[in-house]
Amino acid sequence: MTTPSDATPPGTATARVVVYSRAGCHLCDQAEAIVAEVCDAADIAWHRIDIDTDPDLVRRFTEQVPVTFVDGAQHDFWRVDPTRLRTALGVR
Repeated sequence: MTTPSDATPPGTATARVVVYSRAGCHLCDQAEAIVAEVCDAADIAWHRIDIDTDPDLVRRFTEQVPVTFVDGAQHDFWRVDPTRLRTALGVR
């Protein structure tokens, strides 16, 4: 299983969902829209991290973005299924 870097990026400490993505990525845009819809409806914090701001994140995730983590564990990459995300978060 892949884990994010040891340093906790700002804003992620309280976020249950973290999306590692990059600008100009249509799959990232789609994933972020789904995450925002699901999380906002359930009042759950989420955070986006641009992998291009950190060489280690580029090395780890460049071929998989977007990569979604839920409660610190990798949940998905490339696409986010809203039903699967709701289940992982324990919401309907």
